[in-house]
Amino acid sequence: MTDPRAGERARQATRHRPSGPPRQRTSHDGPGRGTDPGEPPLGGGRAAARRAARAKDRGSRRRRAKPLPRRKRIVRTLLTVVSALILIVAGGGAWLYEHLSGNIRSIAIDGGSKEKADSFGRTPINILAIGSDGRNSASDCKLGGGCGSSTSAAGHNADVEMVVHISADRSNATVMSIPRDTETQIPACKGSDGGPSTGGYQGQINSALQYGPACQVSTVHQLTGIPIDHFVMLDFSGVVKMSDAVGGVSVCVSDNVYDTYSHLKLAKGTHTLKGDAALEFVRTRHGLGDGSDLGRTYAQHIFLSAMIRKFKSAGTLSDPPKVYALADSATKAMTVDTGLGSISKLIGLADDLNKVPAKRITFTTMQTGQSPTDANRVIPAPGATALFSAIADDKSLTASDGKKTAAGGQPTASASKTAKPQASVAPSDVSLSVENGTGITGRAGTVASALTGKGFTVEASGNAGSAVARTTLAYGPGQKAAAQTAAAALGLPSSQVTSSDTAGLVLTIGSDWPSGSAYPGGSSGSGGGSGDAHEAVSGAHADTADDSKACAEVSQYKTVEINGVPMTPAQAYAASPNKKDSAP
Repeated sequence: MTDPRAGERARQATRHRPSGPPRQRTSHDGPGRGTDPGEPPLGGGRAAARRAARAKDRGSRRRRAKPLPRRKRIVRTLLTVVSALILIVAGGGAWLYEHLSGNIRSIAIDGGSKEKADSFGRTPINILAIGSDGRNSASDCKLGGGCGSSTSAAGHNADVEMVVHISADRSNATVMSIPRDTETQIPACKGSDGGPSTGGYQGQINSALQYGPACQVSTVHQLTGIPIDHFVMLDFSGVVKMSDAVGGVSVCVSDNVYDTYSHLKLAKGTHTLKGDAALEFVRTRHGLGDGSDLGRTYAQHIFLSAMIRKFKSAGTLSDPPKVYALADSATKAMTVDTGLGSISKLIGLADDLNKVPAKRITFTTMQTGQSPTDANRVIPAPGATALFSAIADDKSLTASDGKKTAAGGQPTASASKTAKPQASVAPSDVSLSVENGTGITGRAGTVASALTGKGFTVEASGNAGSAVARTTLAYGPGQKAAAQTAAAALGLPSSQVTSSDTAGLVLTIGSDWPSGSAYPGGSSGSGGGSGDAHEAVSGAHADTADDSKACAEVSQYKTVEINGVPMTPAQAYAASPNKKDSAP
């Protein structure tokens, strides 16, 4: 017989049993709290459901980690971000290094001249900065002039030549421009990159670049006596890109100016030059000064001084995009010697220059006089010898407070020892030959007579094989002391006394000594002497890089023309109202 209450009990059990498939026991459930298939819930009904919910909540709390304090969460986030940035920068830094290094072109030079270390073992740095007139790229060709396809210097001239000297203690620097119209002796040079070679000739100094940068370096060293073992060469488009990279360079002109040759057109006052305007300014020759190359060197000094001030400003060097743009544009436009042919070496050079305050960076131009053989050429003036010697002997042209010029006073005892030869051999024990390289009749005889009168023996006198710009005294092996005695008697600086493999002493009189029996600027006598150090900057148009008030002097001569009519640059400006100014 069937129990009538069994159906009721079954219906109640069904009403309170959870719907869906039975829950499987998990590792988080307590003993006996799971529900196996067919097993009724413990305790049955709603109470069992509440117990199951509380058990599930306790399990969730046990699984969930304890929240971190807010400060620790921030630190953990920052560490994660920094770690990611380190990976990105490290990878990007390697890419940037390779990219910038790949931009640089390098050429080996002889490196025959070396800087002399000071008493602390530190050495100065002497670099020849060259601005080529070559147009080797589409961007260069757009800037005017003839275009070429070669990436070498063959066939090109040096529009700009500056000797950059950084002192051994990195406290001061001198930048000396050599006018491109300087006439001098070009030495025998073997062409680089398959370019032409030369056996040497008398000519314009900037033509040496046709035989490669190494030939230009040798020519400048021979002219000045300054040891140079690095060079940096920039093309035209590099000037444009570098000025753009720093946001433009601020310069001033003293009057309205329109140079119809370089196309520079500016109103009187201060302008920020970018792009082509920057190039027009550094190239202008007829618009400034007397319309010669000298006016151009002065303008270039103003431009470079302004660029140095811009480099040193926090807004430039602390801005990574600007620094990268500057480095990228500079390295793409740059050719250097192999001694500077890597990013690390160029960074080291930039760091050395950056150590020098702007007020102790002096811009000068080699003192010049008219060539005796060509009215359109110049030669080093007598005062240039003192400037060459100051640079070769690592003398500052500014005092420590930035005032002009430490070299303007009397040299210190230590400076005097390096500047003047020390006589240690009696004149009666010295014999030498005298050669005339000036092109002026009778110069060898005049100097020979003076030497004979001082007790020296002159074995021979006559004309040199070719004209030379700089006077030198060459001595053979073991004859240095004899050469010092002769140089001291003539007042010839030690930087112009050179060694030779040929026995004997040979004095070659250059066009820097056009008259007289004592070397210009020197102090002759048996005890020797050196010229007044003030000669180093006398007539050298010296200015320091911190001078933000310097204005480029517009030419007052009729150096330009419009439609065949000669006029001054200011008149040309007024006559060209429809010609757009180079910069606002």
